[in-house]
Amino acid sequence: MWDYTEKVMDHFKNPRNVGAIPNADGTGQVGSLVCGDALKLTIKVNKDTDVIEDAKFETFGCASAIASSSILTEMVKGKTIAEASKITNQDIADALGTLPAEKMHCSVMGMEALEAAVKSYRQGGKAVVFEQQSEKIVCHCFNVSEETIIKAIRANHLKTVDDVTHFTKAGGGCGRCKGEIQKILDKVNGANEASNAPKTFAQMTLVEKIRKIEQVLESDVRPMLNMDGGSAELVDVNGTVVKVRLVGMCSGCAGAAGTLKHVIEKALQEKVDPSLTVEQA
Repeated sequence: MWDYTEKVMDHFKNPRNVGAIPNADGTGQVGSLVCGDALKLTIKVNKDTDVIEDAKFETFGCASAIASSSILTEMVKGKTIAEASKITNQDIADALGTLPAEKMHCSVMGMEALEAAVKSYRQGGKAVVFEQQSEKIVCHCFNVSEETIIKAIRANHLKTVDDVTHFTKAGGGCGRCKGEIQKILDKVNGANEASNAPKTFAQMTLVEKIRKIEQVLESDVRPMLNMDGGSAELVDVNGTVVKVRLVGMCSGCAGAAGTLKHVIEKALQEKVDPSLTVEQA
């Protein structure tokens, strides 16, 4: 037995807005009876304001599918087409107080039906069936494309094959596609990690280099020099050479060379880049 919230059970037992709107301004369909879940969403839109005035659904599926479809119709009413287009599957799940991980694909189905209905409205009202955005089908049991899997991974920060199955149903049939799903996970998450990795000193712009060096001077160097009545000013950055001017009591001090090498250069090598050298300006 799934651990459903009271909100899910309410929308399952007492679904809102069941049916189809005659002469709907937008009709979106997703899924199929063969795959076990299907949803048809119809919307009525005020042409002058683009506000969705009514929404109804017809679905074939489990309690989560019915509840997700029901609450989605409530969520879109009163919103403009642009506002409704921003609703995500996570928004649907959150509105229900959460869904079991294994049932998250039902909220994805709602989001996809809404995308198709919006597209239908923008194309003049002709019914639109949500289509996979890629010709490459990864899961043939449930007709799930590579693009759908990639989109789910990015939007929901999925990490495992089971996560992908819960959100898209891919891998939930014969299981032969699980190896391919893992490869997609590795590729997408590897790219995300690479894009989020901090820049090396060589990759930084000059402004970024100056900002980074100034941060270290301010936090690690100047407080130490200030104790003896001195300080250090950044003058120039040329490649890996950092030129610094010692001021105050540090200016002309017999230990100036040691300060540059053993205090400033050491701090910059540890906190910014080990290839940096510091010279007196």
